[in-house]
Amino acid sequence: MEASTGLAMQSRVAIGVGTGPSPRRGGGGVICVGKQAGAYAAVSVRARRAKPVAPLCCSKPSSRGQGSLHNSVDEALLLKRKSEEVLFYLNGRCIYLVGMMGSGKSTVAKILAEVLGYSFFDSDKLVEEAVGMPSVAQIFKVHSEAFFRDNESSVLRELSSMRRLVVATGGGAVIRPANWKHMKKGLSVWLDVPLDALARRIAQVGTASRPLLDQPSSDPYTAAFSKLSMLAEQRGDAYANADARVSLEEIAAKQGHDDVSKLTPTDIAIEALHKIEDFVTSSRPVGDLIVDSQNRRTKAM
Repeated sequence: MEASTGLAMQSRVAIGVGTGPSPRRGGGGVICVGKQAGAYAAVSVRARRAKPVAPLCCSKPSSRGQGSLHNSVDEALLLKRKSEEVLFYLNGRCIYLVGMMGSGKSTVAKILAEVLGYSFFDSDKLVEEAVGMPSVAQIFKVHSEAFFRDNESSVLRELSSMRRLVVATGGGAVIRPANWKHMKKGLSVWLDVPLDALARRIAQVGTASRPLLDQPSSDPYTAAFSKLSMLAEQRGDAYANADARVSLEEIAAKQGHDDVSKLTPTDIAIEALHKIEDFVTSSRPVGDLIVDSQNRRTKAM
């Protein structure tokens, strides 16, 4: 089942969890997820083209900001050019972004979806709507983490039957082997962010929406870093199952930065496209790659 782009993206895909009342319909196909941990709910999800997360600033730049504007234009052109190259190899396959909470999966996924002409989905949001609760934190509180994970697996299973999607997964989606089975139908990309940078981000915005980190503390950074370190120890090998790894430390080093916070979401999206291209091209016969290269040179002439 393929999620189309353009005006067709206004159609809805209803994902039902449970065997209760019929799922809501909004003009799209109905996908039954099945009974999960006693949950009886339905969700109507709008498949829509993601909007640019970091559009170019159109305000009048100062002399000091002129270089920044030029950099933004250069980034946008590079992003578009690389997306066109990668799209040739993707052949409609879905892209799943994995990584720790706070690593920027949703932000980067929206950018990738926009430039590739794909649809964007956030698996956490789909579970929230399916269960009928406003947040993952509430699902954990009212039900349990296991209940959430069951529904998360069901959502990923159904998304894996579609094409042309960029999916931002939850931080813990990698812990279940069944989820990898679903994601391996497409391409998975790990956003690898240093723990200290994650802890700083989370300490700034708070932990109310992150149930695994939401604990009272007089030192939010230290508390977040400690918990993130434990989660990283538990999940590190699982994240490494991804088809491609995007290291923010490596991107920062190439750009001459000593802090990954200086990177823009576009920087990360461009690197993700490079890594995806490396993966999809390296998995094809060398002969095919030579023919593709010759064909593209011929078209350019």
